[in-house]
Amino acid sequence: MGTSLRVLTYNVHKGYTSGNRRFVLDGMRRLIAGTGADLVFLQEIHGRKTPGKRESGAWPEQPHFEYLADSAWPHYAYGRNAIYREGDHGNAILSKFPFVHWENINIAIFPRSSRSILHGVIEVPGTDRPLHLLCVHLGLLERERRGQLHILSERISSRIPSDEPLILAGDFNDWRRRAERHLHDSLGVDELFTELEGRHARSYPIWQPLLAMDRIYYRGMAPRGCEVLASGEWRSLSDHAGLLGDFRL
Repeated sequence: MGTSLRVLTYNVHKGYTSGNRRFVLDGMRRLIAGTGADLVFLQEIHGRKTPGKRESGAWPEQPHFEYLADSAWPHYAYGRNAIYREGDHGNAILSKFPFVHWENINIAIFPRSSRSILHGVIEVPGTDRPLHLLCVHLGLLERERRGQLHILSERISSRIPSDEPLILAGDFNDWRRRAERHLHDSLGVDELFTELEGRHARSYPIWQPLLAMDRIYYRGMAPRGCEVLASGEWRSLSDHAGLLGDFRL
């Protein structure tokens, strides 16, 4: 029958609501844990950061990815892609399974636009091949994304054997839907919502999702279900919706 996996990708907007009105990381932790995900791909998550006066009471002492992992995900990896005087933020992967290794790859095209790919490899019990996890947050400009997608494609084709499964998830900022040529056509990578529902999930902005910014791509796995987390309490958290997917290895 294979092994079931539940996957969540979520741009946490540094722990703030849309417009940075409130710091809501505690609510995010509760709802993320409630998904029952085995793997969580996070973007715009703080590693080290000095809180301001309005956040100091609710600001965790540990890095925010560790705070979200809590006791549900004993294994995690974090890659900084923005470093500034007060701290840093980047991508993180939370996992119920141990990492064999992980690496953060710089994909910045412009000096003032820091971006990276966090590539981790895990071993899932009951399977005979490693599972590759790639968490991404691509740039805002079309020219920037073109270069980053090229680097991403080269990484997959050169470092991941075609018979080893992979999950590629995150915020692609790809509202013009240009990523398919690099990923599906060149590498045989499918997108979960496109495969099951016929189109990409609309995930931004949370109050009226119109743009398909966030994605869950995969290869070497069977898709079983998908859901956009954009209603109820999710609407009062980040400016992005979360995307949830179920697979069988």
